[in-house]
Amino acid sequence: MLTLAAIKENPEEIIRKLAKKHFDGRDAIAKVLELDKKRRSSQVELDSRLSEIKTLSSQIGKFMKEGAQDKAEETKEKVAAIKETTKKLEEAMSAAEAGITEILLSVPNTPYDGVPEGYTAEDNVVERMGGNMPNLPESALPHWELARKYDIIDFELGVKITGAGFPVYKGKGARLQRALISFFLDSARNAGYLEVQPPYVVNAASGYGTGQLPDKEGQMYYCNEDELYLIPTAEVPVTNLYRDVIIDESQLPIRNTAYSACFRREAGSYGKDVRGLNRLHQFDKVEIVQIQHPDRSYDSLKEMVAYVQTLVERLELPWRILRLCGGDMGFTSAITFDFEVFSAAQKRWLEVSSVSNFESYQANRLKCRIRGADKKIFLAHTLNGSALALPRIVAALLENNQTPEGIRIPKVLVPYTGFDVID
Repeated sequence: MLTLAAIKENPEEIIRKLAKKHFDGRDAIAKVLELDKKRRSSQVELDSRLSEIKTLSSQIGKFMKEGAQDKAEETKEKVAAIKETTKKLEEAMSAAEAGITEILLSVPNTPYDGVPEGYTAEDNVVERMGGNMPNLPESALPHWELARKYDIIDFELGVKITGAGFPVYKGKGARLQRALISFFLDSARNAGYLEVQPPYVVNAASGYGTGQLPDKEGQMYYCNEDELYLIPTAEVPVTNLYRDVIIDESQLPIRNTAYSACFRREAGSYGKDVRGLNRLHQFDKVEIVQIQHPDRSYDSLKEMVAYVQTLVERLELPWRILRLCGGDMGFTSAITFDFEVFSAAQKRWLEVSSVSNFESYQANRLKCRIRGADKKIFLAHTLNGSALALPRIVAALLENNQTPEGIRIPKVLVPYTGFDVID
């Protein structure tokens, strides 16, 4: 969440930046400043009362030694009365602090200055693109038809077992999934990321730490009995490894990668654009996460974007990178670059990765801090990216590589799949 220090330093600038995300922050910021004023005035009065108690307490001992019992008792009564006042002041301070936190949890991150203006995906800016567009015949099949033809993904069986959005991968389809996961993890390790295997369920504190709660609560699967949430991405448990942790600056940057299944309710998702693998309730993804010094987080962002680009290039897919506009960005992000690959049979671009810098927004929620060389402690910057999400990668691979003889497997994956064609 936003820091109180940043809000107090320049509230109008915070309001201006929030407007780029089309969030009217004027009332929220005003309430935060009002509550902070109450908290500070209560603190001043509390300090004064505690000092008074200290002075009176020393007088009680003096009166007792002098045998002035009446004065000692009278002073004790004064101390008791002041203690009642201090109790109310402490309660007022706690209420103000809780009110500030509650408001700030509902306020999104402010966008980086380089984020373009805009309302929807139509306003996103294409940074660069590459790869060769496949030349398919008009009879080319979309991936859901190819999945049925080669019996590699069964959508109907998933509906029977669970419901829509939970496909069953079979034979070479399952092996392709496993190959992609291994390829992405091996690539991340070779790029300097430490592999971790996190839990697939998290507690509420973890959801609040990375900003899924309360913003995306309705999109997460919830286990009522245990008050746990199924993760929407490995970003949540991996970033929470550093919740309430002070990291020595010499350890930076911290780079982690993790594979996980991801679970998203995706309420209200219907129509042709979500057909097949285009949008699922359960899918596989490899994530990369960095914890970095604030002065170097944008260097890390550039490095992460370049790394994800190598993945789509090695998979021989046509790709483009979008800089998201303010209106299309996530709640917690300061800046986001989306990767899309072209799905030739569907004739549309499919998002396969988002790479984001959250600056100190998540770190403030997580209390993830850095101890500098001068021993000063300050908030870290957190970053994460999909590297990569599998469903739409699989959709594009199936569609773009279809031939009369079968579906060609990119060379980089053949050592992982053990076959070079799905037939």
